[in-house]
Amino acid sequence: MTDILITGADWLGDGRGDLLVRNGVLSDPATAGSDIERFDADGLIALPGLVDLHTHLRQPGREDTETVASGTAAAARGGYTAVLAMANTTPVTDTAEAAEHVAELGRRDGVAQVVPVGAVSKGLEGAELAELGLMARSPAGVRVFSDDGRCVSDARLMRRALEYVRAFDGVIAQHAQDPRLAGSDACCHEGTISGRLGLPGWPAAAESTIVARDVQLVQLTRSRLHVCHVSTAETVDVLRWAKNRDIAVTAEVAPHHLLLTTDEVLDYDPTYKVNPPLRPAEDVAELRLALADGTIDAVATDHAPHAATTRNMPSRRRRSACSDWRQRSRSSSKP
Repeated sequence: MTDILITGADWLGDGRGDLLVRNGVLSDPATAGSDIERFDADGLIALPGLVDLHTHLRQPGREDTETVASGTAAAARGGYTAVLAMANTTPVTDTAEAAEHVAELGRRDGVAQVVPVGAVSKGLEGAELAELGLMARSPAGVRVFSDDGRCVSDARLMRRALEYVRAFDGVIAQHAQDPRLAGSDACCHEGTISGRLGLPGWPAAAESTIVARDVQLVQLTRSRLHVCHVSTAETVDVLRWAKNRDIAVTAEVAPHHLLLTTDEVLDYDPTYKVNPPLRPAEDVAELRLALADGTIDAVATDHAPHAATTRNMPSRRRRSACSDWRQRSRSSSKP
C-alpha cells in the first residue's frame, strides 16, 4: 500500500494541517520521507469517515440494480467508510445465516464496511418476529433491526420487538408509514398539488401517528427506537415531545427531504417519486431547523436504486380520469 502525504487540508475549524496515511493508518506527518507521494488538499476539508445509517445495497436478489461492490464504491467516493445495509433483500435478511451472508459479501466485495440490518418480522410481513436474538448472537453481530420499505404497523408486534432487543441493547428502526392512512398506491404528499394532479397521496399524519405510537411504546418498554427518513413537521413535533421526556429515540432525515419540495412532482417526473414523498416548503424548513437543533440526529441517504421501469407515475389518461373525482372527494377537507 502506497504511503500518501495530504497537505494543506482544512481540519474543520482547527486550521490547516497535513495528514500522513501510512499502510492505511494515520501517522505523524513529521515522519514522512522526501520521496513519498503527495496530494495537495488546498481548499478541501478533512473529516472523519462518514457512516450512512440507511442504504439499500440490493444484494442478494436485485443485482440488476445494485451490488455490494458498486454500492460501497459509490459510498466511498462520497466519503463514507461504513454503511448500514437494510434487510429488504431477496431473500430477506431475517435469519442469522442471511445476516452472515450480507456481512461476508461486505468483507469480500465492499470498499466500505457493510453493517447488516436485520428484519424485524419474518419476510417483512409484519406477522411474526424474525430471528432477532440469533442475528444478534451471530458473527454478524446485528444490533439494528428494521422492516424498512414497510412499516411495523402492528402495535403488539412492535412492542414485542422493542422488548426483545432491549436485552442486548438493540435498536428498532421504523419506516413510519401507516399502511391504512397512506395506502399502497400513494406517490405524492396529500395536499393541493396531489388533488390538482389527481395523484394518490398520503397525508403527513400517516407518518407522525406511527411515530407518536412508537415513542410511547419505547417509554413503556424502556427500549430504543430510531425513526427512518423523517419528512414532516408533525413528526418533528413528536420527536421534540419525546426528547424533552428523555425517551430513547433518535431520527434521521434524507438529503432530498432537506432540499426538495412537493412542487417537483408538478411535471410528473418519476425521478421525484420517493417514499416518503417530498413535502411542502413549510415541512422542509422545519426539518432543517430540527437537524440544526439536534431534534433530528443524523442525515442518512436512504440510497435505494430502482430500475427505471419501476418508477413510473400514473398514466396521463388515468390522471385525467380521476382528477375531478379526487378534487371533489377532498373539497371538504383541509389539504
